[in-house]
Amino acid sequence: MLPTIRCDEYLYPVPKFDLGKGDIKDFNNELKGFHEQFADCFQRSESRDHFFNYMSGQFSPIERKFIEPIALAVEDGNVRSMQRFVSDAPWAENKMATKYRSFVNDDLGSPDGAMLFDESGFVKKGDDSIGVAKQYCGTIGKVDNCQVGVFASYVSEYGYALIDKRLFIPEKWFADDYSGRRKKCKLPEDATFKTKPQLAAEMLISLNSENILPFKYVLADSVYGESPEFIAAVESMIDITYLVSVAKDTLCWLKRPMTINKEYRWGGKTRTKTMLIDPDSKPVTIEELAKNINDYFWYRRKVSEGTKGPIVYEFTRRRIVLSNAGLPQKTVWLLIRRNLGDDPQYSFSISNASSSTRLKTLVWLSGLRWAIEQCFEETKTELGMDHYEVRKFPGWHHHILTCMLAHFFLWHLKIRLGKKSTVYYAVEA
Repeated sequence: MLPTIRCDEYLYPVPKFDLGKGDIKDFNNELKGFHEQFADCFQRSESRDHFFNYMSGQFSPIERKFIEPIALAVEDGNVRSMQRFVSDAPWAENKMATKYRSFVNDDLGSPDGAMLFDESGFVKKGDDSIGVAKQYCGTIGKVDNCQVGVFASYVSEYGYALIDKRLFIPEKWFADDYSGRRKKCKLPEDATFKTKPQLAAEMLISLNSENILPFKYVLADSVYGESPEFIAAVESMIDITYLVSVAKDTLCWLKRPMTINKEYRWGGKTRTKTMLIDPDSKPVTIEELAKNINDYFWYRRKVSEGTKGPIVYEFTRRRIVLSNAGLPQKTVWLLIRRNLGDDPQYSFSISNASSSTRLKTLVWLSGLRWAIEQCFEETKTELGMDHYEVRKFPGWHHHILTCMLAHFFLWHLKIRLGKKSTVYYAVEA
């Protein structure tokens, strides 16, 4: 599916990654130059060699990019030593990540950049890998035995890249009967259960505090958009605009209802309760609101070219007051999208953008989330991000970090070589 460009409906286009093998004459030499930047992140020369060989294997044409075939494809490769390197050897991972994000800033950084948060599943057999459990796997669209990673990515007018990650550890892994597995998988002893939105909020706060990558927008799906902790993390940051998906049963008002504070006695103490002045002024679901909007207010947009022709949606927006426990809360923009037809399906997003924000800006923002999906697709299909057999907590992070670096390295080559690109503009399906 090739998205189309609408020059009047976005602040900037997002480039498509289209670097070909024929564009690079001395790939290995380029890769060695990239790897030299991380030489001080490893204690031993053997580890530095393994790091180079492992990433080289990810770029290789071998079909299944597990440790064993990668090691066997390298001259004098040793499977066991590479396995120890990925799963057990010390990496200065925080230092590597900080350096990496500074490189991302050099190539992709923009004051109008956006941070995107989403998860990706990795189907696994057995129950010995860290964090594996029967849980929803978005990669295959159903519940299955898998691991789930929560990721942050960055997108700007120059390109896109994954910039941080956390492995989601299901709550049952912290039960007493999992203590042996936790120890075997080298889960840090101070690790505690955190929800996916908590992990995303943790990354967002850390990335903002790090102050390396400039950004103006935060985008996420409903798992994070409906999390008070994640939204609070975004709203704690000055001049940051979010657009996040929400469920169709989210309650709201078009006009803020009047409330009154009433005092009452309970347990010998005076307490205050906020109540609606008009108890019949009940909120409605955003789906009900959408279905009652006249066709006059819907704007039709061609968002991409599919195999069967253009894909078109209609959009509209409303200023709404969100309901929490039956009481009015903050005022936000509600962006509504529907497909064409007699029985349209709706999707919904909310934003803290200013009241003067135009519809075209919200539509453009809704399309930027396409970039993190591209990151997942490209790292999995081209670099083997889902081709791993590591079972330990450090091994998962080492493998994923290497994939992130490899993906960005290709973007760096594209930018360094000044290769002109087609641009993508997409509204998420």
